[in-house]
Amino acid sequence: MSLSGEKAEEKKKEGKEAALLELADVVKRFETGAGTVHALEGVSFSIRRGETLGLVGESGCGKSTVARLVMDLYPPTSGTIYFDGHDIRSGDEKTKKARRARMQMVFQDPYSSLNPRQRIGRSLEEPFIVHRRGDKKERQERVAWLLERVSLKPEAAKRYPHEFSGGQRQRIGIARALALRPDLIVCDEAVSALDVSIRAQILNLLLDLQKEYRVAYLFISHDLSIVRHMSDRVAVMYLGKIVELAPRDALWRHPRHPYTRALMSAIPRAHPGRKNGERIFLTGDLPSPLAPPPGCRFQTRCPFAETRCRNEEPLLKTVEDEHWIACHSGR
Repeated sequence: MSLSGEKAEEKKKEGKEAALLELADVVKRFETGAGTVHALEGVSFSIRRGETLGLVGESGCGKSTVARLVMDLYPPTSGTIYFDGHDIRSGDEKTKKARRARMQMVFQDPYSSLNPRQRIGRSLEEPFIVHRRGDKKERQERVAWLLERVSLKPEAAKRYPHEFSGGQRQRIGIARALALRPDLIVCDEAVSALDVSIRAQILNLLLDLQKEYRVAYLFISHDLSIVRHMSDRVAVMYLGKIVELAPRDALWRHPRHPYTRALMSAIPRAHPGRKNGERIFLTGDLPSPLAPPPGCRFQTRCPFAETRCRNEEPLLKTVEDEHWIACHSGR
């Protein structure tokens, strides 16, 4: 049974709330002239209402592919993605349209996600037009409110995307994602382009909206300090697979996978001279997804790799309450 299926059964028995989003053994491969890209292999996790799941890992590990699959921008090669108990690929166009209103995304590149020929006001108003919400006056009032919530003046609605800085465009992208008050927002490096002061303001805004509307976040970021601030649970990805999944505090207190420990050791410390653990340096580069190594995908860089690691792929297994790890040693 997959991680998601097993956890769903446990929650059913315990009477816990069902997952809002659930990925069950999702595989995504791309066929290219150079061969098959193994972008994701057997990814499983779930997100409950009002919860934030942080997704971390090196560039190229598959985080953005997960985001696009969740938003139904890519079809999975195999496996299933459920939203509120329903396969996101199922239903007629009316059903899918209603579902899309409940799932929004903040893209990594704020410029390419905005129409350069549309004024910002029109871009923010478009979700209301598409889903037929409110008259023109109500839509314009909502646009002004959205701009103010992300620290932009209502007059910004009359300007075009190229008239804003990268950070301002990112805030506009966040405002558009919030427009329909969705149940789930996928944040793909949502605050990476923001100044530090604005970054804190936007993060606090996301947290406030989460408390107010119980919105769930899939929060993808390279910045582990932000992930720790935002997330309830954290999933660590390596070369298309989740290698560790745990509650935030448990992960920071006791990271079990060698790759997770290496990531944690790279976090800048407030007091560099204080000995809070030695820096772990990984040798070699991330292997190509065109030719992932046999056995454990981390075995080419793992300081603890054994013969079994090179021949047998470790499965994601639970080591304690809601703490999962894909490692033969389980150190």
